[in-house]
Amino acid sequence: MDVPTLVTQAREGRPRAVARLISLVEGASPQLREVMAALAPRCGNAYVVGLTGSPGVGKSTSTSALVSAYRRTGKRVGVLAVDPSSPFSGGALLGDRVRMGEHASDSGVYIRSMATRGHLGGLAWSAPQAIRVLDAAGCDVILVETVGVGQSEVEIASQADTSVVLLAPGMGDGIQAAKAGILEIGDLYVVNKADRDGADATARELNHMLGLGEARAPGDWRPPIVKTVAARGEGVDEVVEALEKHRAWMEEHGVLDERRAKRAAREIETIAVTALRERIGNLSGDRRLGALAERIVSGSLDPYTAADELVAGLTQES
Repeated sequence: MDVPTLVTQAREGRPRAVARLISLVEGASPQLREVMAALAPRCGNAYVVGLTGSPGVGKSTSTSALVSAYRRTGKRVGVLAVDPSSPFSGGALLGDRVRMGEHASDSGVYIRSMATRGHLGGLAWSAPQAIRVLDAAGCDVILVETVGVGQSEVEIASQADTSVVLLAPGMGDGIQAAKAGILEIGDLYVVNKADRDGADATARELNHMLGLGEARAPGDWRPPIVKTVAARGEGVDEVVEALEKHRAWMEEHGVLDERRAKRAAREIETIAVTALRERIGNLSGDRRLGALAERIVSGSLDPYTAADELVAGLTQES
């Protein structure tokens, strides 16, 4: 099927067309440029919410509960659930669809699982383009659930309008949360499984950690802490209310447009660097690269100057 037809059908809310467009994105299809060009005029309307946290805090359950809450308000919801890939087979369990089975028959919800395919940061490499597809397909809200983060996978902060960090009682102390870097990326913190012992202590400790070294000006956003029991839907409406408050604050202070501009700039940079890397890779048998390497070995040239010469040569060819 041709790209314009797929885009038209995706805009009409046909899930098969949305699925095929995301598959083109994931597979780095030769039609990818045509797809992105066709989607561009239709993007920029969806509110992107990222959910991250350690394994076992209830990200998938919370995502499913948020879908239900947004659907009650009549909004179309897209879900991008990123799962880790096996380092041996390259496959992924993609189990989030199992936990969100209650939305499978809802035409106003589109759920897509994606494998990281070895990409670090908690997201798949093609996640930004997949978000664009869901945005152009008419989703009002896009929920992006990352893999279970360790102590460096905080890329979601650069891909979402609002980042939600989930924690749970008994999942580690505040020092571990600080080491993980999540205290810097969250716009909203959710203590899930709040019916367990220690939930209040976790919330207090988190609030204390957020206050350390705090240097916010009057009117700056202070991340709220909300306690939930996502499995029973408790506290989810409060999470949605906090998300809407953050969105309104960003729009009022121009932060939303600023974040989206930075996100687009990073996307451009990533695409450009990838294209340059591919061009350099194609030079593996080229005499220029070999000659530069020989000069480095002989000591007549340093690697940085060699790299500058290589990039300058590629630029002149363009």
